[in-house]
Amino acid sequence: MIYLTLIRNELFKIFSYWRTYMSYFFILLLVPLFFWGFSVGGSSIERQLTNAMGDHFLMVGKLVNAFTVAYFVLNFLWIHIPFLIALVGGDVLAGEEAVGTYRVYLTRPVSRWRIFLSKSIATLLYTLSVILFLGIMSIGVGALWMGLGDLVVLQDGILVLPAGTAFVRFALAYGLSFLNMSMVATLAILFSAMVKNAVGPVIGTMAIVIIFFAISSLPLDFFETIRPFFFTTYFDSWTKAFYDPIPWDYLWLSTWTALLHIVLFLGGAFLIFKRKDILS
Repeated sequence: MIYLTLIRNELFKIFSYWRTYMSYFFILLLVPLFFWGFSVGGSSIERQLTNAMGDHFLMVGKLVNAFTVAYFVLNFLWIHIPFLIALVGGDVLAGEEAVGTYRVYLTRPVSRWRIFLSKSIATLLYTLSVILFLGIMSIGVGALWMGLGDLVVLQDGILVLPAGTAFVRFALAYGLSFLNMSMVATLAILFSAMVKNAVGPVIGTMAIVIIFFAISSLPLDFFETIRPFFFTTYFDSWTKAFYDPIPWDYLWLSTWTALLHIVLFLGGAFLIFKRKDILS
């Protein structure tokens, strides 16, 4: 019961800051803008898909629908969504130290482990809510705006997924996206435990993400060998949910890699938080 109370208190703190809602506002503005753009100029995308399929398929209905737009929106998981996640994760510990509230509640009977765990769970719940909100806006609102239909994916060929199958694939994609964004959130928590200002963790987290992306993109043999050890390498795991057959070996690898990084980041953050001096 005490854990639930602590988590509820931490969620209240997180949602008491205006910057927490930047993620939702960003999605609320971006997704309708995408749907408006596709509804106005989607004919060019539809022609490209039609040309790619050639005379091999007979399509009934619109090629551009809510699933198509949702697939394009997921590409914002590379940089934009991680930045918004880091805004909250970077403040969860550093923000408390900046305003001096550590001296108030770290001297209470509640252990530091419980406090740290409640803050981490609350941050991950916030991350989950952002991904769910992205899915609801992309598919839910999109279904009302443009309707549903088959999803045509151009990934190493042409894959046409019926609406029912597309729902399942998107559920898998959003689940993988949550794991990827959880790595970003826990990395921000790790940096947040190191400093007393929330700006540093956000900059540090995004610097790591961008640098790892840049190194991974270089076509050099040395970087090819170390690329599997970068957590950003698996940010594209959600795209594999739309392959046929689904590369389960790669998805299991990306899942265990994400879980390992989450444990390592949180473990390091807790060791720093446990030794934190609140008196000086």
